Amino acid sequence: MERTCYRIILLFLILISVQLKASYRSEIYNAYINNSMELWKDVIDRMNTITGKSDETLLELINYQYGYIGYCIGYNKKDEASEYLNLAQKNLKILEKKNFDPSTINAYKSAFYSFRIGLNKLIAPIIGIKSVESAKKAVELDMENYFGHVQLGNIEFYMPAAFGGSKKDALDHYLKAKELIERDPEDTFNNWNYLSLLVVIGQSHYYLHDYTSARKVYERILELEPGFLYVRNELLPQVKKKTESL
Repeated sequence: MERTCYRIILLFLILISVQLKASYRSEIYNAYINNSMELWKDVIDRMNTITGKSDETLLELINYQYGYIGYCIGYNKKDEASEYLNLAQKNLKILEKKNFDPSTINAYKSAFYSFRIGLNKLIAPIIGIKSVESAKKAVELDMENYFGHVQLGNIEFYMPAAFGGSKKDALDHYLKAKELIERDPEDTFNNWNYLSLLVVIGQSHYYLHDYTSARKVYERILELEPGFLYVRNELLPQVKKKTESL
């Protein structure tokens, strides 16, 4: 009887854990499509207070911190970006010490090196090499890790052409990442990372002056998520002007 009671309690705790994870993922997704970064920040702050986080939950938190840091840098909120980057790197070191998913750990290390450059471009010559090396290692460790290909794409996209950057090569990496993530339909559902990847694919087409392809990508995004404000209100109208003037 006592053993049965323990099993019921354990099952109950597992169900709660699964529901919370689904809730966080859904909240972040809704924050992303509605451009509600206050909600995004609230989610990661709540997750950060959880004691005894599993490795999987910690990696999920790192992903959300990664997204928020990118937003802060993009909007020149450098102090806040630095604060959350420090937190994310501490979390990443916990998983690295456990040798948890080395490929993904290296992909995040690459991203975080790049964020450091975003905060201080003077360190680019030193840190930039580490970012490239970490992204390459991520893919070497697991050729099917879509996130590693995303980081290789980001490096090519944001690196000045004078230093070897290429929007075309970036697009190739992004398309490879898209192919990999779409192999499992569950990875594309309610996943801000998937929509973000589609956005950068559209933007890569746009920067390469392939406005027709960019428009198709943005229209596809809105088929998947009609409420995505950034695409609906900014990106698609912008590229429509280009295609209609051809």
